[in-house]
Amino acid sequence: MDRKLDSKGKVCVTGAFGFLASWLIKRLLLSDYHVTGTVRDPGNEKRLAHLWRLEGAKERLRLVMADLMEEGSFDDAIFGCHGVFHSATLVLKPSSDPKARCIIHTQTEILEPPVEGTLNVLRSCKKNPSLRSVVLTSSSAAVRVRPDGDFTSNVPLGDSSGVVNNTLPLSLLRILPWYRLFANCSIWYPMSKILAEKAGWDFCKENAIDMVTVLPSFVIGPCLPPELCSTASDVLGLLKGETEKFKWNGRMGYVHIDDVALCHILVYEHESAHGRCICSSTVMDNTELGSLLSTRYPSLPIPTRFEQLGRPRYYELNTSKLGRGFKFKSIQEMFDDCIASLVEQGHLPAF
Repeated sequence: MDRKLDSKGKVCVTGAFGFLASWLIKRLLLSDYHVTGTVRDPGNEKRLAHLWRLEGAKERLRLVMADLMEEGSFDDAIFGCHGVFHSATLVLKPSSDPKARCIIHTQTEILEPPVEGTLNVLRSCKKNPSLRSVVLTSSSAAVRVRPDGDFTSNVPLGDSSGVVNNTLPLSLLRILPWYRLFANCSIWYPMSKILAEKAGWDFCKENAIDMVTVLPSFVIGPCLPPELCSTASDVLGLLKGETEKFKWNGRMGYVHIDDVALCHILVYEHESAHGRCICSSTVMDNTELGSLLSTRYPSLPIPTRFEQLGRPRYYELNTSKLGRGFKFKSIQEMFDDCIASLVEQGHLPAF
């Protein structure tokens, strides 16, 4: 990655309210970009106050309404932008009604919205003659989960891992073996990310759109929005002594929210960036993480033992596509910043 775009220009960030998108907008504004962010209700000033407080927001931020499930909804936000950062996502849990848990219902309820949302954004991108590149946020879950259930390899997982890069049409990725795998593991998030990314790659290839995907691992750090996202809520639970959510993580990669934002900008600004870029600092077992955190924050009831669920025993994540010059923050920095933010927002008592 050695050739930068000539000018900053104007970019669009979808799902501007969110955990990652807020940080991405913060970094883009600090880098002198003009940013159009999409939100559900741009008139809700109280809910969006964290965005308007950002440095440069009054001069170079515009918030507009858009709906992922409405085709053409992103046309206005994207038109005239040189770049689009698609970080918004729709991830729904399966129905609690056992009678409704069939493949067709699950596909309609859980898997179609993220795919259609991605395609609706890309359809608007196709209409924009000013577009240079799209950066789509996926997840390292899209390379960690394997349809054959084989997690024994010690080869670092990279951009070619998983099923997104193969030649199977999207429809064939929704067949019974995949449904059974995810239903048994109750991990619908990876499935939605895999299918949405696959749909994005297929659309961009058919329509000659330049796209790069960023695959962050478990994102840790300060939360700018007033409402905690699901990952921040899981971390808060861990810091309060809960094990239910983190027992499912097993071995997991972790990365600072600021590094994820910077990574998105890095791959956008360098025209030599291509394909899928994994963004992760440290991979650890949940017991190792618990021990580290309980030692660092002894006043918090952080668990050090978790129920073993037979998840992958060992893997690493290959981040070499970002280049040697990209320096990730440490696991200690991630949680220091995260905990300071939780204390400041009143979710944890001062200590």
